[in-house]
Amino acid sequence: MGIITELLHLVIEWAIKGFEVVGVIVIIMSGIRGLLHYVRRDTHTQVVLFKGLSMGLGFALGGEILHTFVARDLKDVALVGGIIALRVALTFLMHWEMKVESEEEEMHEQEYEEKEEK
Repeated sequence: MGIITELLHLVIEWAIKGFEVVGVIVIIMSGIRGLLHYVRRDTHTQVVLFKGLSMGLGFALGGEILHTFVARDLKDVALVGGIIALRVALTFLMHWEMKVESEEEEMHEQEYEEKEEK
């Protein structure tokens, strides 16, 4: 049983690193993409940036969840649980902000269309 356990820990450790690397890459690419939208003065900049950041945080959260499988004691589990709670809260905040931004954008588009019709 020791070999299987060690193999499982090895696979989980590599998966954690993979999720974290992908998360970092997605966040960096989203930041660059958001910056390009900002320079172009695109009205969708914040939504584009938030979607990318949310995706990157999702990968990072996957890595943190995997950390709970290899946690050695209750202190490690509590630390990972705290990190997960913060990342989930940040993700919810970003989704809420995206929703508000989308609703404001739709409202401005409707106002613009009404002015165009007149």
